[in-house]
Amino acid sequence: MKIAVLGQGYVGLTLSIAASNVGHTVIGFDISSEIINALSVGVSHVPGINKSDLIKLIDSNQYLPTTDFSNVIGAEILIIAVPTPLNNNRKPDLSFLLDATKLIADKFEGNALLVNESTSYPGTLRNLIKPLLEKSKIAIFEYASAPERVDPGNIDWTLDKTTRVICGLSKEATKKAIDFYSTFCKHIYEAPTVEVAEASKIFENTFRQINIALVNEFSHIASNLGFSANEAIKAASTKPFGFMPFYPSIGVGGHCIPVDPSYLSYISEKFGIPAKFIELANETNRSMSFKVADRIKNLFGGSLEGKRIQIAGIAYKPGVSDMRESPAISFIQELESLGAQVFWHDPLVKVFGNDSSIPLDSTVNLGLIITPHPQIDFSIWQKAGTRVLDLSANNQNYGWPKFL
Repeated sequence: MKIAVLGQGYVGLTLSIAASNVGHTVIGFDISSEIINALSVGVSHVPGINKSDLIKLIDSNQYLPTTDFSNVIGAEILIIAVPTPLNNNRKPDLSFLLDATKLIADKFEGNALLVNESTSYPGTLRNLIKPLLEKSKIAIFEYASAPERVDPGNIDWTLDKTTRVICGLSKEATKKAIDFYSTFCKHIYEAPTVEVAEASKIFENTFRQINIALVNEFSHIASNLGFSANEAIKAASTKPFGFMPFYPSIGVGGHCIPVDPSYLSYISEKFGIPAKFIELANETNRSMSFKVADRIKNLFGGSLEGKRIQIAGIAYKPGVSDMRESPAISFIQELESLGAQVFWHDPLVKVFGNDSSIPLDSTVNLGLIITPHPQIDFSIWQKAGTRVLDLSANNQNYGWPKFL
């Protein structure tokens, strides 16, 4: 089956390779020549995709990375997997989704199933994508939603093992989508409506955002009352029912948790329903950089002026180089505003903005663990007796006190 995936980012490329590996012919379309040129020689920006395996798929014509939309013509299934970020006012930005839809409406010829994987609010497929595509005079589409559930760098919950939620705007579309995704996904959940499928994705991450905000607020309370939030959470986790542990950090990063809840609050407010919990959670998590920086200042007697601080890991999560919405960015700015000299070490990011990663320095006044990539050798700090605080959220024991 010929499949076209529009967007070759973390979601689109992962999907493209999974479909190619089970025998589908996949056209990986992206408007970025930089991404396509790299993929064409086997260089992937997504963790876990091996260069030799990628080249093998390309050489066997199972996978074609391209910026030429003419290669998409003739595909039986078109999948939109483009970013749906927030704009400068932290409101939904559907420009990439709209551009992809308009491109299909203008240039695609023939009949195809259109599947939207891009995360958006309920009603996007029915009320936004479908009306635009129905204007096409050279193509006829069926429609389905299958919201992405990609977790970059997660070797336990890969695409094939994670249940896929699917629903079409017709029974025929639902069946076609399920038949396709079943070729590389072990578990399929058929949602009763497209809107339920769309809502399930943003509610998953809204649930996480709110619980992370709760635990971040709890850490602030714990700090002022003189006990460890992490230790209290460990104790609470001994209850075998009715409790799910979340751990505090300096904030939330990535393209999902800090973003998706705003799509839910946006559509909620459109219908006159204030999303108070969501907005409070967003505000709480964004304020953590300031609160933690202030607590660190107090460790040094109320001043960070001239203090040399090194951060270990600035990507939004361990094992990836993704800097989208990384709370490390605002955290560094907060520390610098308090007078600290801040530099960082991240073997996966290496360069960000005008700064570069430098090796761990054992002579710093303070080392801060934010994103503990497996590639970071913390023995440098351990052997030197460097003062270190662990601010990471994944609750591993590196031999230093958890600060949150």
